Amino acid sequence: MKKKKEHHEEHVDETWLIPYADMLTLLLALFIVMFAMSKVDQQKLQRLSAEFSVIFSGGSSVMAEGGTSSTAVVQSEAANAGTATEKSNTEKEEDAMNEVKKNLESEIQSKGYSDKVKIELNKEGLEISIQDAVLFNSGDAQVLKTVNPLLVEISNMIKGLDNEIKVVGHTDNVPITTSKFRSNWDLSAMRAINVMNFMVGSGGVNTDKISIQAYGEHRPKYSNDTAEGRAKNRRVEIFIIRKYTQQTQTTTNNQTKTNSTTTNQTETTTSHE
Repeated sequence: MKKKKEHHEEHVDETWLIPYADMLTLLLALFIVMFAMSKVDQQKLQRLSAEFSVIFSGGSSVMAEGGTSSTAVVQSEAANAGTATEKSNTEKEEDAMNEVKKNLESEIQSKGYSDKVKIELNKEGLEISIQDAVLFNSGDAQVLKTVNPLLVEISNMIKGLDNEIKVVGHTDNVPITTSKFRSNWDLSAMRAINVMNFMVGSGGVNTDKISIQAYGEHRPKYSNDTAEGRAKNRRVEIFIIRKYTQQTQTTTNNQTKTNSTTTNQTETTTSHE
């Protein structure tokens, strides 16, 4: 007897599944890119980058050809975040200085120094100007004990600020030559030093934050032609220096405009692509 031929089942060719899967993967990538183009933000870029990393086994770039555009957007987002912080710091500093100014004005008025101690908030910072008659005897640099409470109060109000403090000495234009002081420069310097030393020793101001300057007669605010003007020019100024100046703010605003323009151009380029 002849053996019956065994019939084997035919296997269906499934190799078409591989290109089909590749096509679906590419379509998925296309839809992700189209979705990202609609509105680009940092979180979306991170999600998009993660998707491509999975699809292409570790790819960290969102768009191989358009990497520069994506980088510009991310840099813009980071710059804008920095701008917000800068504005916040400027506003906080301004609020703190205004608070100190308000409290000092109240303290000065209560102690009867309103006509001889002036406080001004200007572009350099908070300026406390004290006429020499409040602080010293004529032609001397020793700080009077009567003004100690005021200097302690000023020190207490400003030592908590994270700002540099500058003590500046000034005189009128009347020449001085004594055994202690050879010139108005010497007198103004020693007065500034003694006020600084008191603020550090009795007021608790950090030595790392305070310094002195002396100008003698060379930075008058008022005319030296009158006795009243000369009295106002003989002064010690205590400056709380701004950390965040108006110039810094202007530069930041200009940078923001530049970043905004870059972002708009990037989005326009991406939409055309």
